[in-house]
Parts: sequence; C-alpha cells; structure tokens
Amino acid sequence: MEFRPLGKTDEKVPVIGMGTWTMGNQASGNDRSTEIEALRRGIELGMVLIDTAEAYGYGKAEGLVAEAVAGRRDEVLIATKVSPEHFHYDDVLMSCDSSLQRLGIKQIDLYQLHWPNPRVPIRESMRAMEQLVNQGKIRYIGVSNFSAEQTMEAQESLSKNEVVSNQVQYSLTSRSIERSLFPYCEREKITIIAYSPLDRGKIPGRIPKRITEKYGMSPAQVMLNWVTYKDSVVAIPKAASVGHIEENSRSVTPRLSAEDYALLSKLFS
Repeated sequence: MEFRPLGKTDEKVPVIGMGTWTMGNQASGNDRSTEIEALRRGIELGMVLIDTAEAYGYGKAEGLVAEAVAGRRDEVLIATKVSPEHFHYDDVLMSCDSSLQRLGIKQIDLYQLHWPNPRVPIRESMRAMEQLVNQGKIRYIGVSNFSAEQTMEAQESLSKNEVVSNQVQYSLTSRSIERSLFPYCEREKITIIAYSPLDRGKIPGRIPKRITEKYGMSPAQVMLNWVTYKDSVVAIPKAASVGHIEENSRSVTPRLSAEDYALLSKLFS
C-alpha cells in the first residue's frame, strides 16, 4: 500500500483507507460479522486508516471499529468525528470521552469537526480541540465538509496546533472542491480525505474500456486511482465485504499515466 504524509506531520497514512458510514447498523442490512471481517482484512492489506463518527449509527460504527481493531490498536490510525450539535466547548470534550469509550482506546489519532455549525463559533470548538490535544486524548485535529474560508478560520483559531486534514466528498464525478478548497489545501499542505470516492456506488459507464484494460482494473479501481492521483489526497471508500476491500487495495498499482489522468479529468469535467 502507498503511504503519504498527514498534513505537515511526520505521520504516514495509506492512500486508501476505510470508511464506516452505515456500518454497525443492523438497519443497513449488512451482517456485523462480515463488516468486522472486512475491516480486519483491510488492516492486513495495509489500509490502516479507519474513519468513523459518533453520528454513524448513533455510535454503533465506533463500537464495530472497536471490535475490529481489538488486539491490533498499534497497527491502525483511528479517525472519528464530533457532530455539529456538540461543537460547544464542553460538549466537544464530552463527545470525545464518549467516542474513546465506544472505541475502547485511550487516544484518538485524528479527531474531526464533522460539519460546519454557524451557530457555534469555530474558535470555541477549536479551543476544545486543542485542550484535547493537551490532555493526550487526541493526536491530530481535522475538519470535515469545511469550505476554504472555514478551514482557514479553523486554522487561525488554533494557537499551537494545525489543521492536518479536511474530509470532503470528492470523486471523478463529484468535483466541486476543485474550485477553491483543493488549491487552498494543496497550498497549505492540508490533506484532503476523500469520502464517497466511488460516488456512493454510482460507477459511470463512460470510463474508456481501453483504460480499464490497459491497467487491468475495474471502473471502480480506476476511480480510486484517479481520485488519489494528487499527493494531497487520500481516500476512504466504505467497503463492508472482504471482496470489495481486496478490490480497493489493488486500485493504486500501477498508477495512471499523466495522459490518462488528464483524459479522465477532461471526460468528466
């Protein structure tokens, strides 16, 4: 698996990680044991960035992650997110404690503000995030679904830490971040964590067959290869089965050529 720096830190994260949206929730129709097996297989294949959130299944996804990483905590980077309704200072601290308990760990590797909340000053939320770093409960601070301006405000609100990542929707067929957020994050060396990199399973039929055949990849693998082409991006596709996990793990070798990356970019612009 290919690894890249997380923001400006010395931490290395896999270019393909694992997302857990809807996982751990019986209403999703997925079998819990199958999901745990998939996460464990992903760890074996080097997809050691696991992203979850307190909002996913009302904490059930965090509980699923806890079970999947039991006995392997040192091998993985666990990222989770605090919900916007918990952005006040004391609420952030309490949410972190609850996530730590559900995850069964002593420290969260990457803690993220899940969505912007215009009713709570970003400065207040980031003050709480820095307090969590000071307490040793989290290692790195991130945001999610923040615009370039909001990300800048979040960074300016920190006194001695940095925003290392912004988790946003990004795929070959969903590219709104390229207008302003992408250039800002590249310039500031803030890692873009692409969620829904397969556009929630909407794999387009317009990916040229000559490209899939040239690289021996499925259209989904080509999409993951494309979205992680730039050094500032890593992706966290959700995969609740071992088969999909294994397919995802083979999506970045070999790399698309510059010409094929440009062709796909133009085709789906």
